[in-house]
Amino acid sequence: MENLTNCNEGLQPAVCRACLFAKGAAPGRRPGGERCPRGDPAAQPHGLDGLDALEPAPQPLTPGGGEVWLLSGAAPDPWTAGQPAAAAMPLGGLLPLFGSPAGGGLGGGLGGGGGRKGSGPAAFRLTEKFVLLLVFSAFITLCFGAIFFLPDSSKLLSGVLFHSSPALQPAADHKPGPGVRAEDAAEGRARHREEGAPEDPAVDLEDHLARIRENHERALREAKETLQKLPEEIQRDILREKEKVAQDQLRDRAPFRRLPPVDFTQPIGVENREPADAFVREKRAKIKEMMEHAWNSYKRYAWGLNELKPITKEGHSSSLFGTIKGATIVDALDTLFIMGMEHEFQEAKAWIEENLDFNVNAEISVFEVNIRFVGGLLSAYYLSGEEIFRKKAVELGIKLLPAFQTPSGIPWALLNIKSGIGRNWPWASGGSSILAEFGTLHLEFMHLSHLSGNPIFAEKVMNIRKVLNKLEKPEGLYPNYLNPSSGQWGQHHVSIGGLGDSFYEYLLKAWLMSEKTDLEAKKMYFDAVRAIETHLIRKSSGGLTYIAEWKGGLLEHKMGHLTCFAGGMFALGADGAPEGLAQHYLELGAEIARTCHESYNRTFMKLGPEAFRFDGGVEAIATRQNEKYYILRPEVVETYMYMWRLTHDPKYRKWAWEAVEALESHCRVNGGYSGLRDVYFTHEKYDNVQQSFFLAETLKYLYLIFSDDDLLPLEHWIFNTEAHLLPILPTDQKEVEVKEK
Repeated sequence: MENLTNCNEGLQPAVCRACLFAKGAAPGRRPGGERCPRGDPAAQPHGLDGLDALEPAPQPLTPGGGEVWLLSGAAPDPWTAGQPAAAAMPLGGLLPLFGSPAGGGLGGGLGGGGGRKGSGPAAFRLTEKFVLLLVFSAFITLCFGAIFFLPDSSKLLSGVLFHSSPALQPAADHKPGPGVRAEDAAEGRARHREEGAPEDPAVDLEDHLARIRENHERALREAKETLQKLPEEIQRDILREKEKVAQDQLRDRAPFRRLPPVDFTQPIGVENREPADAFVREKRAKIKEMMEHAWNSYKRYAWGLNELKPITKEGHSSSLFGTIKGATIVDALDTLFIMGMEHEFQEAKAWIEENLDFNVNAEISVFEVNIRFVGGLLSAYYLSGEEIFRKKAVELGIKLLPAFQTPSGIPWALLNIKSGIGRNWPWASGGSSILAEFGTLHLEFMHLSHLSGNPIFAEKVMNIRKVLNKLEKPEGLYPNYLNPSSGQWGQHHVSIGGLGDSFYEYLLKAWLMSEKTDLEAKKMYFDAVRAIETHLIRKSSGGLTYIAEWKGGLLEHKMGHLTCFAGGMFALGADGAPEGLAQHYLELGAEIARTCHESYNRTFMKLGPEAFRFDGGVEAIATRQNEKYYILRPEVVETYMYMWRLTHDPKYRKWAWEAVEALESHCRVNGGYSGLRDVYFTHEKYDNVQQSFFLAETLKYLYLIFSDDDLLPLEHWIFNTEAHLLPILPTDQKEVEVKEK
């Protein structure tokens, strides 16, 4: 408050209009350094436009000097010289509490002079002021409480606080004057607008005030009626209102609740015949036993929870799933089916029917829930034909739709599936969405439209493609970050590993899943691969081909474990490559597979690190401690599986078996399988997590490597990025065939 009494701080006109001045302010100094006489307001600069000469500050209107001016365009000359006079209201006239003779006002009594009391006989004591302040505060609180908590408060708020336009209110809410029918008044106003007559501000103000009065009276009547009711009646009203809200929500979702009947087509290539080769048969049986150990450990120690802590033998839940439960159960469904574990599959189905609940008030990762839960449920439906899986998949898909409510249609990364409120990871380039997350919805959402009969899912993911195609690509590359509000790229960081990986995978698989009719996806994929080859793929001095990361034009010679999926992707897409490049892409896939095998072979545990580098004289080795862990990841054996299926080179089965032996030697524990903190260390340091994707991906790919090619043939099935199976959609079945009952 010192700035109200110190002339040295030279109040300017723009400031003075917002300040309070009272006679009796504490002494201060004039601009020249001379002290102001006690009780005299400081002289202010004034002259041409009120900026030059010194003239006395405005005086209060009351002779006693106890009134305070509210100067917001209301002060008399000199500050408003030449301006239209505005109505001035002395604060003391409204609130005597703030005015006192001889310095007892706001400037003197509360702030000026260190909070000194006024000296006049009428001055309030400090305790009296405090009591009056409390009373005044209680009155204001009561008024605002009435506005916010009385029935129909939303109308009061919109009318009183936010000044909503009368045109937005229904005509029935307006109460016409005496002798005028409501219909006539409404018709007259409408005709007045239609004829283009100028609006009368006074009439608008009168209508506005009348509406506020009516809403206020209605709120008071409803409050009075409510208070007169018995508690039982009030409870019944609340229950009726809740039931009405629930019915409205069900009505909005009615088109999805009544799923159209579909012809279930018996899946192709799910007959699980034993391999003819006894040596191969023995290895495949071992992998099935690993699945049994992982599943039984989860069932024994963490049943119904998301994942397992195999060392401490308890459940583990990641925040990625919010409070949705059963990630391992849903993720493992198709692996159980493929391996012929029928009893376990039925156990999982029963749990899903009784316990899988998506009506939770929790924030989830749209990407993770889509690839694991939606993908797992879709796969289970296509393999078994059990309707519960289709129903649950579509139900969850509906709950993910609010994530797309952004200005660009690029979905949020995180979503509260009850409120529908979304956001992005705070670390992601100024609130951007991540390429690998919003780009890894296409396969599942196309199948959701296929199974629900509603095109909205397909429309959402096709819009993502439309946004991407409008953007300029730096050097033909797709940056990892895209702002969902502006629809523009974030940081120009490009990776085929984490943050980018499965976007490219889904471009290729969207083309394959469409029975090779989605030519737009094919073009986007091969254009991207061409740019990746030009700018990211390099060969080390030791002859290892690797995929570096691109950061604003500079390469970081690091390759992640996640990037190792690309070997299988290049090989899978070779058949559709531009003329003369099919063999090239098959060989490129083989080179990436060799590099990733070397990253395994150069560790003590014979399991690969999270990332490995090609600089500082090292090749395919992790040099940083935070890159040396292994969390049961599948990407390397995924590439082995594709390379085996497409080439039948026996080295891929050999390398896969090396991985099996390493898992058994270093990751298997009594309570399941655990990840490792350091694959270069001679003794195991466990991370105590059995990831759900170990059952969904790692063990499934290993099992398929040692199975015949007619088990899930690649020409009929597509694996989503969580290794869940989705059938190719023939061109004559793109739309769901709805039959009349």
